[in-house]
Amino acid sequence: MSNPEIEQPQDGSPKEPAALQPEAKQQSESADDEPSAEEFEARAEADQDQREPAATEVDARAERAAADAAVLATSGAQTRRSFLAAAVSSAAAYGFYHYLGANDDAEMQPPPIRDSFRFNASVSRDLFRNKELAPTYPLSRAETLRINGTFGLMMDLQLDSWRLQLVGMRGAAQHARYVRDVTAWDYRYKAPPANEDKGHDSKVDPNLQTANKMAPESMQDKAQEDENHTGRKPRGMAEAGESDSTLPPNTPGLLLQMADITRLPRYELVTQFKCIEGWSQIVHWAGVRMADFLELYPPDKIDGKDPSYVYMETPDGDYYTGYDLDVMRHPQTLLVTEMMGAPLTQPHGAPLRLHMPTKYGYKQIKRIGLIAYTNDKPDDYWTKLGYDWYAGL
Repeated sequence: MSNPEIEQPQDGSPKEPAALQPEAKQQSESADDEPSAEEFEARAEADQDQREPAATEVDARAERAAADAAVLATSGAQTRRSFLAAAVSSAAAYGFYHYLGANDDAEMQPPPIRDSFRFNASVSRDLFRNKELAPTYPLSRAETLRINGTFGLMMDLQLDSWRLQLVGMRGAAQHARYVRDVTAWDYRYKAPPANEDKGHDSKVDPNLQTANKMAPESMQDKAQEDENHTGRKPRGMAEAGESDSTLPPNTPGLLLQMADITRLPRYELVTQFKCIEGWSQIVHWAGVRMADFLELYPPDKIDGKDPSYVYMETPDGDYYTGYDLDVMRHPQTLLVTEMMGAPLTQPHGAPLRLHMPTKYGYKQIKRIGLIAYTNDKPDDYWTKLGYDWYAGL
């Protein structure tokens, strides 16, 4: 008996059951989904493209990390070198600063600058031997010199009380003007006329704080103490203080009067006065040559030789200057008693001032009260404040 659930095909072959037909369909579809060689190759290339950016990014991160590490290593090395260089530079700067400021004899200038001053002075001496003449001019070009510097001139001197102290002269004890203590001489002063401003230079604004500088209080106190012990008036009250070359009490020498100086031949010069500040004027001067003064009042020998220097000072000791003896013998170095055809006035250094056209103006001391011959290099007012001691032109 035949199975009624199985249809027999008309051709007599058995027919698949209906339940098996979908599986066969799926197998057929799977066979249809099998990628071709071209599709497989395309998919492989796409997968490769996806993997390559990821690898590139990894490589880039590695390269950045390596570069950062190299920068840090280089920076660290440079930082250590920088710190070391900074430390060495700071130590060198401190040492140089200490070197500049530690020399008490540098006269307010670093030693290299002061050494250059001295070198220039030695070259000038070697080249010119203090004999080179300054230019002279016709009288028609002369003009009255402006007031330039009032140190040592703050009070008018009573001219009849003026004396020139001379120390270190040969045979001084036999001279009629010899005294045992030239420092005991009393110079008398008076207040200047109301129309004369003695508190500052005419070229300086009187409102400036620097127009009228005084010595530091410690120096003023010392000067007052000296006066209390010796009876001598305070000295060195201007900015640079008291000179280290000022005479101690009981110094013997001569007390010369003006007639003792004007007995020498009178000379006139029309030369240029040059100020270190940069201005100059042609002036008519008259007086006696310092070379003639040295002949009449010669310096005493020291170890068989003439002393090397000459020191000058105002009567109150506020202003002072030092010179080589050779430059004092220069034929144009004058002890001036007249200017522009008239006697010196008080602001210009009456009764006696110095003119030397081979030097700057700050070496041309006014109102000379002391001339001393010495073998020790003299103190100098402006040199103590940083200027050149030689001051040659």
